[in-house]
Amino acid sequence: MTQTQARRHRTAPTGAGAIVLVALLSSLLVASPSPSRGDTFDSHWQDGKAELNGYRYTVTRYGERREGTAILIYVTEPFSESQRVKVDDPKRNPKDTFEALKVNFVREFLTGIYDYHTLTSIFTRTRDFSPTKITFSSAEWCGHVFEEMDFEKYHIADRYLSYFEGESGMRRVTHREGSLTEEELLVRLRGLRGDWIRPGERKNVSILPSAFYRRLTHRPVAWSTARIERARGVEAVRVPAGTFQTTLITVAVDGRVGKFWIESAYPHRLVRWEWTASGASGGSKPSGARRGHPAEGLDQGELTGSTRLAYWTLNGPGGERYRRELGLAPASAPPQRVRN
Repeated sequence: MTQTQARRHRTAPTGAGAIVLVALLSSLLVASPSPSRGDTFDSHWQDGKAELNGYRYTVTRYGERREGTAILIYVTEPFSESQRVKVDDPKRNPKDTFEALKVNFVREFLTGIYDYHTLTSIFTRTRDFSPTKITFSSAEWCGHVFEEMDFEKYHIADRYLSYFEGESGMRRVTHREGSLTEEELLVRLRGLRGDWIRPGERKNVSILPSAFYRRLTHRPVAWSTARIERARGVEAVRVPAGTFQTTLITVAVDGRVGKFWIESAYPHRLVRWEWTASGASGGSKPSGARRGHPAEGLDQGELTGSTRLAYWTLNGPGGERYRRELGLAPASAPPQRVRN
């Protein structure tokens, strides 16, 4: 990676200088034509690194706003068509191997005395970003659950394993043409190979609410209709990572409204998002939030830092310092043993 590329992948500058620079460039961003994004995807995502994004995070749980952290990890990897797992040696069976874009979405937050740890993994084909597998796990002090959705030609095979009574089982969901899952929004809205939705465009699509939202609201797997709309203009958004020129995309589904501020420049990172109950103002405490209520499970995040790293090589002592590039505090050191 060149020094110019490295500077581009780090977070935006902050302070008065950044504001002036944004003002000078905003008109150019609006007027300039989009780059050749097909070529940009291949050159950007084949560097052997992952894109790591940290977020300041809040979510509604048990009727209250909870604070925490979130991390979004994007990386390409070889994937097995038959086994639906990462391939160690792509040359061994190339006919069964395709390139996938993996997205890992980590959410961590406290609810009183105990904490939640959830992970959503989305695997899409890089040629068209169609989903091949989505998994979700949630662990907290009461127990844990795991869900896996495998996408076949005409249906989605859904396996649910839960500590809680009456929840485990296998389900088969008929696949709808032109549909998507809520998890796919984390890929589709970024327009990594060109616009999925054009400026000013509005579309209605069949959508499966996310496993995270269904878990927190105890809702069954069922199709809904989402209205998705992209704003025409460009909007400057300030978050802990800096000030970014963004495009706003709004998603309305099942009494919820999601707003996604997508970075205008490639690679179109997710700068900020927020889900609110229909009619609620952003950031306000939901009224009447309770188990099964639409206001439960609403979350939002603001970018605190972003970088590209081969993070799987940084698991030794001292690797914690790279968390600062995501705006995350390094994990605390283990307590020292007291010797008598």
